[in-house]
Amino acid sequence: MDLNEAILGQEYIIKAVDTGGDEEMEGFLFSLGCYSGEPITVVDKKKNLVVSIKDARYSIDPELAASIMI
Repeated sequence: MDLNEAILGQEYIIKAVDTGGDEEMEGFLFSLGCYSGEPITVVDKKKNLVVSIKDARYSIDPELAASIMI
């Protein structure tokens, strides 16, 4: 399942990042610490998702969240 389907407050392990070959998006996610094996938690869901990765919080849009498999 992708990150859009995550339950609030539950920690997941990133299984894969599938950007459909978009190297810029993949590089951006990697710079946030978003890669296979890394824990991720959805903290809030409104228009965008607020996620916690490595003691930092980021706001990501649903399109970006769809590329993160958990």
